Amino acid sequence: MPRSDNHQFQVLRPDWPAPATVHACSTTRAGGVSIAPYDSWNLGKHVGDEAAAVAENRRRLAATTGLDQHRIGWLKQVHGTRVARLTATPQPIPEADASVTRAPGLACAILTADCLPVLFCDRQGQQVAAAHAGWRSLAGGVLEQTLASFPRADQVMAWLGPAIGPGAFEVGEEVRQQFVAHDPAHGAAFVVQGDRYLADLYQLARWRLTCAGIGAVYGGDYCTFNEPQRFYSYRRDGRTGRMASLIWLA
Repeated sequence: MPRSDNHQFQVLRPDWPAPATVHACSTTRAGGVSIAPYDSWNLGKHVGDEAAAVAENRRRLAATTGLDQHRIGWLKQVHGTRVARLTATPQPIPEADASVTRAPGLACAILTADCLPVLFCDRQGQQVAAAHAGWRSLAGGVLEQTLASFPRADQVMAWLGPAIGPGAFEVGEEVRQQFVAHDPAHGAAFVVQGDRYLADLYQLARWRLTCAGIGAVYGGDYCTFNEPQRFYSYRRDGRTGRMASLIWLA
């Protein structure tokens, strides 16, 4: 198997006041064995990369985080709003775009390459969740559905992981209309760009979370499209790997 063997692991840790029992991270593209165009830490099995390379990359993820690789709760993401409740490593893998758990050592995991990963925890450090918020899932209410799995929204904090930034995410009127139909105020997250718009996923997510009752939202500082050495971007490259965002209880 050809390998790049890039051992320079680059893992992002949320800057948020989570309880000590909560652990979270987002990977970058550096630190794995996949070759171009998946170089090098591709964690997605569905993108055309060699199965052996992905398996080794997932093993490295487990070693880096200290997790049992069989207790990382991967999902079959479909740009929907279903939330899977994880009580053990699921077999078969659930078709969902978010997951939630109270089980220690069992990670909620989301794969992205421009879509927005959102990590959640309660202030008591007893429950965590992760959501895959591309524009379809975001407009459909995946964040609200994930938040509904917590007893009290005002006791939850959220972190917005690496996603395509507001200067790079071009969409059509049909996308804008889906958000404006939900709340006209969402129109402020769209900037006219010729006959299309530049959309701000981070701003849209913050508004949705705030309206749902969360008063503590962190992150939203990256742009996957404009940092090719650091992040995968489907919009930029088409054929590319996937990064992972994980959250778990100690």
